[in-house]
Amino acid sequence: MASLVGEHAVRTIQARLSEVVARTPGRAEFTFRLALICALTTWVAQSYELPDVALSAYVVFFMNKPDRMGSVVTSVLLALVVSILIGLLILIAGVVLDVPALRVAMMTALSLWLLFLASASKLKPLAATIALIVVYALAVMGNAPNGELATRALLYIWLVIGIPAGLSVAVNLLIGPAPRRLAERDIALRLRAARDLMEAPDIFTRQCIATLRRQGDAAIQGHLRLALLEKTSSRADVSALQQAARSADALLMLSEAIDCSPDLSNSWRHAAAVTLGDMASILDRHLYPADIEPVHAFEKPLVQPLFSLIADFNAVLANFAVAQSSSEKTAAKEKSGFFAADALTNLEHVRFALKVTIAAMICYLFYSMTDWQGIHTCLLTCYIVSLDTTAETIEKLSLRIAGALVGAAAGLAAIVWLTPSIDRIGGLLMLVFAGGLAGGWIATGGPRIAYAGFQLTFAFFLCILQGSTPGFDLTVARDRVIGILLGNVAVYLIFISIWPVSIARRIDPAISAVLRKLARIAELAQQVERRNALSKAHGSIAKVETDLAMAYYEPAWLRPREDWFKRRKTLLAGIPSFELTLLTADERATLDTIAARLDQMAKAVDDGEPPVLPADPQSRGHGLEDDVAH
Repeated sequence: MASLVGEHAVRTIQARLSEVVARTPGRAEFTFRLALICALTTWVAQSYELPDVALSAYVVFFMNKPDRMGSVVTSVLLALVVSILIGLLILIAGVVLDVPALRVAMMTALSLWLLFLASASKLKPLAATIALIVVYALAVMGNAPNGELATRALLYIWLVIGIPAGLSVAVNLLIGPAPRRLAERDIALRLRAARDLMEAPDIFTRQCIATLRRQGDAAIQGHLRLALLEKTSSRADVSALQQAARSADALLMLSEAIDCSPDLSNSWRHAAAVTLGDMASILDRHLYPADIEPVHAFEKPLVQPLFSLIADFNAVLANFAVAQSSSEKTAAKEKSGFFAADALTNLEHVRFALKVTIAAMICYLFYSMTDWQGIHTCLLTCYIVSLDTTAETIEKLSLRIAGALVGAAAGLAAIVWLTPSIDRIGGLLMLVFAGGLAGGWIATGGPRIAYAGFQLTFAFFLCILQGSTPGFDLTVARDRVIGILLGNVAVYLIFISIWPVSIARRIDPAISAVLRKLARIAELAQQVERRNALSKAHGSIAKVETDLAMAYYEPAWLRPREDWFKRRKTLLAGIPSFELTLLTADERATLDTIAARLDQMAKAVDDGEPPVLPADPQSRGHGLEDDVAH
C-alpha cells in the first residue's frame, strides 16, 4: 500500500484517533439506534432462518442517518429499488440459471450500469450498495440446483433488505430525532462556541471554532430541507432557521476577528457572550431568537476598525432569523438534474464502473472456479471500498483493512470464549448489540473514520453470525476475513494499474471555483446577501482541504511534489482573510477591487501558478482592504 509522507502520516493518525474518541452531540444516541436496529434485525432474521443474517444486520448502517426523516427516506428508497430489481431477476432467473456464461454476463452488465449511476447521478449514495445486493443475488442463484430454489434464494435476498428497512422505519419513527431538532442543536452549538471564544478564549475554543467553520452549514440546511419534507414545521419557521444557520456561521467568523482585537473591552465581550448564550438557550426550547437587542459599547469612542466590528456583529443579531427571499432564489437556481452535468461526456464515470466491475468479477470467478465459497466476501468488499479516485479508494481501503482486522479479532475471540456459552437468542442479540455499538461509535465519528467502523461491524457480524445460527466454526470466520482482505487487494491493484485517477486533478479546479465564487459574492450589492452566501463558500474550502490531505495516500509516482502541496495549502490558509473582508466591507470600490483580485488569483490557479497569501490572515482583521487594493 502507498504510505503517507513523513510528518503528515503522524498528524493523520492522530487526527483519526481524536475523531474516534470525540464526544460530539448526538453521537451516542445515533450509535445506540444503530446497535438496536442491528439486534432487532438479527432477531427477526433468525426467526425466518435467513441464509445471510450478517449481511442483513450490516445493511442497517447504510439505511440510517442522524435524523429520522433521512433514515426513513433512505430505507424506503433502498427497499423499493431492490424490490424492483429482484422482481426483474425473478423474471430472468429461469434463463440465466442454466447458462453460467449468461449469468456472469448479466452480473457484469448490471454492475456496470449501477456503478455508472454511482459515479454520475444523484443515486450515488445508494447505487454501489444496490449493485452489491443485485450481483450477490445473481451469485447466490448460481449455487441453486433448480429454478424453485433459485427463486426462493432471491426472495431471501429481498428479506435481507426488507427486514432491516422495515425495522429502520419503525425504530426511527419511534425514537429517531426530528431533523429540525438536529438543526436547532447545531445552530445552538455554533452560538455557544462563539460565546466561549468571546468570554474565555483558549486554544481548544479556537480549534472548535475553526472546525465548525470548516463544516459550514450544509448539514444544517440538509436537516431543514428534510424538516420541510416531514411536514412537521411550517415553511416560515424553516426559512427562519435557514437564515439563523447562515447568521451563526457569520457570527463564528466575526468572533474570530473579535478574538484578534485585544483593544475591545472585556465588558463588551462579556455582554456579547451573554447574548449569544441566551440565543442558544432559546434554540434549546425549539424556538428561534427574534428581535435581539444590540450589544452596545459603553466606554470611550472606539477607533474605526473596532466600531465596524461591533456594528457588523449587531447587524447580524438584528437579522439573525429574518429570512431573505434572495437566498431562496439563489438556492432554487442551483438545483440540478438526476445526472451529473458531465455524465455523458466524462469518461471517468465509465472507467470507474469498469474498474470496480473488473475487480468484482475477478474475485467472483476466482472463488467460483476454486470452489472456495467461504471467501465470497471478496465480491462484496469490491463494491464497499471503491471510490472515484485512487487516493479516496486507498484511504477507504486502509481504514477497512484496519477495521476488518479489529472486527475479525473480536469476532474470533467471541467464538472462542463467548458463543459456546450462549444457549438463548437473548445472549446472541446482546453480542450483536455490543458489536453494533463498537462499530457504530466509530462509524458516526466522521466521514474520515466511518469506513473503519463499517468494516469492523461487518467482519464481527460475519464471524458470529454464520448463516441462520450463531457461529462456532473458526474456519468460516477465517475464510470470510480472507475474502475481505482479498477483495481489498484486488481493488487496490486495479485502481493503481488501470486508469489511475489522482485526486490532485480536481484540486486546482476546485480552488479556482472557490475564488470565483468569492469574487461573485463581492459583486453582490447588499451586505446581508454576501453574509448569506459566505457559509456555503467556506464549505467548499473545507472540501479542498480534505482532498489535499487525501492526496498523500497516493503512490509516489502519482502524487504531486511536496512544493505543489505547500503552495496550495498556503493559498487556502489566506482565503479566510478575504471572507472576513467580504463580510464586513461596505464600500463598493473596495469590494470591486477584491472581486478583481480574486478573479486574477483564480486565473493564476488555472495556469498552475497559485499566488502566495499570508499564512496568518486573521490577525490582520479589517486592514486587509488596503493590501488587496495593491
